[in-house]
Amino acid sequence: MNAPTNLPVYPAPPPTTEPTAGTLRERIWRTVFHSDRPAGRVFDVVLLWLIGISVLVVALESVESLRTAYGQVFRIVEWAFTIVFTIEYLVRLWVVRRPLRYATSFFGIVDLLAFAPTYLELFVAGSHYMMILRVLRLLRMFRVLKMAHHISEAGVLMNALMASRAKISVFLFSVLALVCVEGTVMYLIEHPGNPSFANIPTSIYWAIVTITTVGYGDVTPITVLGKMMASIVMLTGFAILAVPTGIVSAELGREISRQRRAGFRCPKCGWDEHETRARHCHQCGLQLPAPPAGN
Repeated sequence: MNAPTNLPVYPAPPPTTEPTAGTLRERIWRTVFHSDRPAGRVFDVVLLWLIGISVLVVALESVESLRTAYGQVFRIVEWAFTIVFTIEYLVRLWVVRRPLRYATSFFGIVDLLAFAPTYLELFVAGSHYMMILRVLRLLRMFRVLKMAHHISEAGVLMNALMASRAKISVFLFSVLALVCVEGTVMYLIEHPGNPSFANIPTSIYWAIVTITTVGYGDVTPITVLGKMMASIVMLTGFAILAVPTGIVSAELGREISRQRRAGFRCPKCGWDEHETRARHCHQCGLQLPAPPAGN
């Protein structure tokens, strides 16, 4: 009996980035990219310590007295870290199945920036201070310390900020218009008797510093009317600073309400912080009923 010929033909699944199981590459890949095993966790913890120490070395070298006394030591230590991070980067490229995909990813670029500035220093003086970008590699601690689930909380905050961008933009435009008016008025009051208010841009700078309650003190009024105007600007600043906080807080509350099913508790494990679109419990994997209408 002939097999039917009209069966649908499904495309083959795309190749994964993991190497073949059981090989040396696979074992190294699991150690380097995963912390679910003791060897991988030890590797990541040691790597985090190396990153932290290397960042500290770069920061200390920027201190002139330390650089004068221990400059040669700093250079040797920096090159030692550079060689270690270079070997680590090459190993990562070797063990993954798609090296280009890793190299162009966020962490791939960050890993490259961890050692590239040292080699760039050979051609461009001072570029080795860019090695402070190594601190970005500490983002790996979210995976090492099992903190990846906090990334979803960061997503809630980001969504709230995005939802507030229109209101915040209007607020910032209004503040900009206000400080332009206040700065111009102060220029008319203080000029030409006060050399600090030599022009309108400087006066607007003073208004921004004052309304934000920073108060550098490099530009100050000297007339009675100018001081009265400055007092009004300061009091206005206290009222203005509360506006963006209230906007973001309101949107954050709405976003949390959208993300979670209020009052729904998993009947198996009791977890009650499920996202609205969740179909399975985040803790135990139990299939959840459809969310109620309106959520």
